[in-house]
Amino acid sequence: MEFIYYLLIGLCAGWLASQIMKGGSSGMITNLIVGVIGAILGGFVFGLLGLVAVGLIGNLVTATVGACLLIFLLRKFGGSK
Repeated sequence: MEFIYYLLIGLCAGWLASQIMKGGSSGMITNLIVGVIGAILGGFVFGLLGLVAVGLIGNLVTATVGACLLIFLLRKFGGSK
């Protein structure tokens, strides 16, 4: 059941990040991938900063911040020019 929870958080975070970063509609699978990788990245960055997020909202914020950071890094250092 936790696996489905993480996938739903990742999907929501990926969609939110694409809206915040003004990315076009990427599709559900892309949003899911960006959200899940963003959750990992966000957890790492929050850990470095000594921040702890708890609960549904905390997990969603962490994953969304990480997904926004991922989108930013992909745009900055990505191969498409």
